[in-house]
Order: sequence, then C-alpha cells, then structure tokens
Amino acid sequence: MKLDVIIPTYNRGELLKRTLDSLLAAHIPQGAEVRVTVVDNNSKDDTRAVVEGYMAKFGGRLRYLFEGKQGRSHALNAGIAATNGDLVGMIDDDEEVEAHWYARVDRAFRDGNVDFVSGPYIPRWGAAQPAWLPNGYRAVIGAIDGGDQVRVFGKEYDGVLMGGNAVVTRAMLNRVGPYSTLVGRKGSRLLAGEDEDMTARLLAAGARGLYLPDLIIYHYIPPERLTKRYYRRWCFWNSVSLGVLDRERPSPVVYLIGVPRYRYGRAARAMLRIGPTLLKRDRSSSQNFSDELAIWDLAGFFYGKHFYRPDDARGVSANSPSQG
Repeated sequence: MKLDVIIPTYNRGELLKRTLDSLLAAHIPQGAEVRVTVVDNNSKDDTRAVVEGYMAKFGGRLRYLFEGKQGRSHALNAGIAATNGDLVGMIDDDEEVEAHWYARVDRAFRDGNVDFVSGPYIPRWGAAQPAWLPNGYRAVIGAIDGGDQVRVFGKEYDGVLMGGNAVVTRAMLNRVGPYSTLVGRKGSRLLAGEDEDMTARLLAAGARGLYLPDLIIYHYIPPERLTKRYYRRWCFWNSVSLGVLDRERPSPVVYLIGVPRYRYGRAARAMLRIGPTLLKRDRSSSQNFSDELAIWDLAGFFYGKHFYRPDDARGVSANSPSQG
C-alpha cells in the first residue's frame, strides 16, 4: 500500500495538531508506505508553523503545500495533483483517525476489488447536544453512522463519500477527474456538494465503493455548530449547491418549475405539521425543527437552480443573499 493522506485546512492550526497527532499514533502495517500532505488554503493563523513543527516527528513523511485559490475543492485537487501514491486518503483538519485506520485501509484494498471506501464519523462534542437536534440532519455536523455491516455504495448504501473519511484509488480519480470547484466550502461560505458530485461520478464510472463500519474517524463538533442559526445556514447553502449541480446534471425524476417534485412534497408535508405547533407555541422538538429545515432545503435548491451563479475565481456570487 502506498497511501497519500491529504488534509485541506483553513485557519485551524490548533485543531490540526490533534489530526496530526492521531495520524502519528495510528499503526502503519508492515510494508505499507504512508505520506501526509497538509494543504494550506490561505490560512492567516499559524498553520504553516504547526506543520513545520511536526515534520521531524513524521521523519520525512509530512509535507506542507500552499494553495492560494480559496475553496476546499481547490485544496483537495492541489493535494491530489502533488502526490503520486496508489491510494489517496482524505481527512479533514478537525478530525482524528482511529488507531487502526491505516490497517483497515490496507486490508480493504488488498484484493483489488474496491475503488473507494469510507466509514463512520463519530462526533466529539464540544458542547452538550441540544434537545432540538434533528436526527435526520446529522450530516450538518458531520456525524455519520451507516450501521455495523459492510455495505456497497449505490446498491446497499445510498450515502455520500464524504471527503473527511475517504480513500480512493488514484487510478479511479484519474478516470473521473478532480473535485468540482463550482461548489464546496469557500472560506466561511457554507456551500457544499463537491462530495455528492464526486460520489455520483464515481458510481457512474462503475466504481465499487464500500462503507466500512470499522474505518473510524472522530469528528470535533464545536459549540458554534450546535445552534439553529448554523443549521439553517448550512441547509440553505447545501441545497444551493445541489441546485447548482442539478443544472449541470439533472436527476431522472419529475420536475416542477425546475425543482424535483418530491422536494415540494417534502416541504409541503413539513408545513402541514408545523401549523398546529405554531398555534400551540411548541417549537422546541427535534421533529419541529426538522420540518423547518425541509423548507430551507427547498428554498436553497430553488435559489441555486435559478438564481445563484458561482464565480469560480472568487467563490462568491454578487447576487447571493446574506443568511442571518
């Protein structure tokens, strides 16, 4: 196994230390080669100094790379282009890998019958979980649990290959091309969708992917993400991204005014449930907030499909609304 682990990062020097510590502590199987590349995406903090401070500990297996184009997709693509291992792993800068992460990757790719793998994201809570936290929107905070069985993407598992716990063969990445830079997080803008797009392209190319329940990362959830304001912003901009992608690759479903009809139905059912709770002034439950988010989903998709125009050079559209 020749594995390149890529960590895109933006202004998270302190959290990055935990990520690097976990990669240092994880067991590397005998005969395997593992290299780590940190891609600094215009950080203004001490990110470079943090990485340089770890280089001796990694014994030549750690590299610092600067990518000036703002955006997570640009950072991932730069890391992929600058490395040459047979496997490309992707870990976020607020995560820690489980001690046997490398070993599980090695075992998964030994027989050559798999093109990509992912696994659970176990949350490490930075604050107490709010009572209103909706179970149907766990991806907002990066908490993913696909069960305790190995599952095949696209057949047994309809999840997304999230780029915070992903390993893909370089051969398959060369075949499907780089991450989309039309969408994806750029600075503080909560756009997303690059992982959904990559997953769709991998499956369309016939790639075989596995969800592995023991390929575990631990994901830090900061207190500022455990607010309703963050959830609303994330759901809106994530759906904006999906609307943008839908312009490029429409789904094989029934549309109404450019939006899949099922999205209207989901929002309508949510509004019907919300009505009685407004009269009772009971808006504290998880289900109530989940219903509200379904409406934000519809609004974001409609805006992304018809109005939002991503500027790939700056990553900011002049006519995009401000979310408060």
